[in-house]
Amino acid sequence: MNTDARWITEAEVVGLMHLKDAIDALERGLREEAAHSARNMEKTTTHWGSSSNMHAIGAVVEGAGIFGTKSWGHTPEGSTPLLMMWNAQNGQLLAIIEATALGQMRTGSMSGVATRWMSRADADDLAIIGSGKQALTQVAAISAVRKLRRLRVYSPTPAKRFSFTERLKSHFPNAEILMFNSVATAVHGASIITLVTRAREPILDVSMIARGAHLNAVGAITIERKEFAQNVFSRADIVAVDSLPTTRQLSSEFIEQYGKDDGGWARVQRISDIVAQAKPRPSNIDLSLFKAMGMGISDLALGIEILRRAESAGSGHPIRQPVSVTPRIFEPTQRETAA
Repeated sequence: MNTDARWITEAEVVGLMHLKDAIDALERGLREEAAHSARNMEKTTTHWGSSSNMHAIGAVVEGAGIFGTKSWGHTPEGSTPLLMMWNAQNGQLLAIIEATALGQMRTGSMSGVATRWMSRADADDLAIIGSGKQALTQVAAISAVRKLRRLRVYSPTPAKRFSFTERLKSHFPNAEILMFNSVATAVHGASIITLVTRAREPILDVSMIARGAHLNAVGAITIERKEFAQNVFSRADIVAVDSLPTTRQLSSEFIEQYGKDDGGWARVQRISDIVAQAKPRPSNIDLSLFKAMGMGISDLALGIEILRRAESAGSGHPIRQPVSVTPRIFEPTQRETAA
């Protein structure tokens, strides 16, 4: 790689990588994890005020010779996530990537990967619960791995529900797109359900879910949030997560179900192991459940591919490598001051 580091902007990220390519890049990273050549730095968080919080995640992918961290903070006024990447051999800075679009692609891609390997091959009826910034990418990623015949939309705010439905119609003209006034009616009979909300109390009960369905739960990534009721676990024949340590630390749904019961946690699989096994879903599965919390490998896997493409295309703005200097630890002498 070049000695000059690169600053890669949001616009360049979007121009360099399509969502389908992001799904493929993510699967490569997950296979590295399953082969023990990629490892996560556990997620750290802190909170302030009524709704502000900051996060840091990271990973190393030894096969690519790169390590990196992503840090961001959610505030009422917005967020500016950045992914920083270094050479794993000499520690030189390789890139700083503006990571809002990257994060949306990563989160959507993770649901796409889970849906590819955990849902029925003929699943074609998606209920998307939530209409925020992540929702469109979620639908797009799932449509990249399953040919969707029908899209069902629920959001608690009628105006947002209508607006999001109209956006979906413009992007998916060949699908039947329907709005619903409740979660229960939206998910009734759906073969794929994706929860991408900021709910603090469960909004999905097991009685609402059709037999044979697949559930992606990706909205509740902090301890105060919940999206689905505990009885969902009673029917889940396959349970998978992106990061076991983060799920054990920050997912209220999983903590309430398994707590300190290592035997219970033993049935929770890593999505990386499912991807590496590359086996189709068994036909007798009642319900499959995937929980995404966010992890460094997923961001870094996309970042590695973006950097590779930026170098090939000559994209990105050069950043001079930092030069080490010795810190001044004494007050300047009178002679130095006079000079």
